[in-house]
Amino acid sequence: MIDLDRLIIAFDNGLHTLLAPAHSARPVPGDGIADTALNASERELAAALMRVNHCGEICAQALYQGQSLTARNPAARAALEQAAAEETDHLAWTAQRIGELGGRVSLLNPLWYAGSFALGAAAGLLGDKWSLGFLAETERQVEGHLEGHLDRLPPQDAKSRAIIDQMKADEARHARAALEHGAAELPEPVRSVMKLGSRAMTRTAFWI
Repeated sequence: MIDLDRLIIAFDNGLHTLLAPAHSARPVPGDGIADTALNASERELAAALMRVNHCGEICAQALYQGQSLTARNPAARAALEQAAAEETDHLAWTAQRIGELGGRVSLLNPLWYAGSFALGAAAGLLGDKWSLGFLAETERQVEGHLEGHLDRLPPQDAKSRAIIDQMKADEARHARAALEHGAAELPEPVRSVMKLGSRAMTRTAFWI
């Protein structure tokens, strides 16, 4: 049975994620780097890529909140909550960079949050080892997606690159932590479906 207090906290966290500015507990990577001049198309591309990353962090918050809500093992719940806390840093970093580039966040963030929360809660109900396996696979896929963004960003956009580099390092650490806490390897069909869902989100968030 889901604890009512945790359900209320999860609902409150969702409202804060969607409606309140995120605050980082760590310095923003690249904050001391001077902003390089970008032309209009370069700024538009960088802002769109960071919007996709911000949307990914909205989804990550929802996933981990949903998984934490249904986690059975306190250690597994703690790992999920720690990952969610660091993803809040990413949320703040990407939002700040989008503002600096003159862009906007995705208009579909509430939809992505609701779907990801439901998915996370369902993964948690399957059991902690599968929930952690879902976390590990999610982080591996996000790491690959961030690597692709580094290839697409304007080479001179050092500020965005510094943020993505740190996010990549954090995602890899989250995946390792999930494995250390007993994550199960997800079957290939599940990993493929996750990739398709991620592709749909990233392509939509790039424009909307």
